[in-house]
Amino acid sequence: MSDLFLSQKKKSENQPLAVRMRPRNLGEFVGQDHILGEGKLLRRAIDADRITSLVLYGPPGTGKTALAHVIANVTDSFFQEINAVSSNVQELRDAIKACKNRQRAQNKKTILFIDEIHRFNKAQQDVLMPDVESGNPVLIGATTHNPFFSLVSALISRSIVFELKKLSGEEIITILQRAIKDKDRGLGEKKIGITEETLAFLAEAADGDARKALSALEIGVLTTKPGKDGIIDFNIKVAEESIQKKAVLYDRDEDGHYDTVSAFIKSMRGSDPDAALYWLAKMLYAGEDPRFIARRVVICAAEDVGNADPQALVLANAAFQVSEFVGMPEARIPLAQAVCYIASAPKSNAAYMGIERAMKDVEESRTMDVPPHLKDASYPGAKKLGHGEGYKYAHQYKDHYVEQEYIPDKKRYYEPTDIGYEKKIKEYLDKLKKK
Repeated sequence: MSDLFLSQKKKSENQPLAVRMRPRNLGEFVGQDHILGEGKLLRRAIDADRITSLVLYGPPGTGKTALAHVIANVTDSFFQEINAVSSNVQELRDAIKACKNRQRAQNKKTILFIDEIHRFNKAQQDVLMPDVESGNPVLIGATTHNPFFSLVSALISRSIVFELKKLSGEEIITILQRAIKDKDRGLGEKKIGITEETLAFLAEAADGDARKALSALEIGVLTTKPGKDGIIDFNIKVAEESIQKKAVLYDRDEDGHYDTVSAFIKSMRGSDPDAALYWLAKMLYAGEDPRFIARRVVICAAEDVGNADPQALVLANAAFQVSEFVGMPEARIPLAQAVCYIASAPKSNAAYMGIERAMKDVEESRTMDVPPHLKDASYPGAKKLGHGEGYKYAHQYKDHYVEQEYIPDKKRYYEPTDIGYEKKIKEYLDKLKKK
């Protein structure tokens, strides 16, 4: 084995697992099917070697750098990388000059990859403009910030923007399994004992970030001594320490999920804001979708607080809209505000019980016809049918109320309580009945 090969192998082994396991071609690339699936624009451009300048925008660990390397490999281009955090105008000019020389001397195009391109100021971005427009080098910028806000419009207009999305749990597991099995670039030469449950935990805790998942796997494997059988036991405890996140019993389709949600709702209903906040925190920590939680909060506001404090539903709906707009981790704040308000508000399920009684009557009893005087009288011919005849318009009477038949068989569905604002509603309805 040559000294050069040994030197390269040692250098490769010293690289982080996430770097070693970067895909070499599109077949190895995991995720982002919305832009790399068969027939998609970016996939067609790569396959046809017709890549123009790109801006890859998305969360950390979704494959922006990896995709740039794949494009360079597939199109047989020289890969030159610059990090915008530490770069300057002179380095940019030197890199562009090297690209031109390479094109003239070797007839080889260059992929100029600029990581965190949003960190470049306007002057630095302007330096790129003439050469990006001429197509040499081919710029691939990566950013976690919305490029339409962070990059100058002239650069955006000369590039195609592709948004990368968080990887799913299944995609992260696929990446981890490949790293465990790969003997050349991964951890395949080591005997690793890891369960599906542990893999699922790592994938969930990584929150769509493949780099984070691979780094946790690597540090856990390298710092855990093998047992007597030579197997490294990569268990949940090791995974927790490696990714610095505690495993929480919260399976989205099993008991841990439903039990926690049940405790959350019952704590709000039972007027215990502290307990409700704990269950909220547990769900958020375990990676529950904030929109799912917000829907439960809205339902609780209507079902359990009701008209005892009508403002609860308004606040819950606002929290739902805001949490959907801002996303995590900030979504926890409006959710917590709504949860505390609902848990601390006076309670009444009178409206909820009222619709339940009415639904039961509709389902089980004889269906009642609409009285003629309440029927729609707005269309031609309605008067001939007697529709609307005798209807009393409430606003024409004192206190905007007049007694008349609104249902053939008088029923009592809504029974307001003496709690909170609903007490006023009850007093008002009782006053009308006395009239």
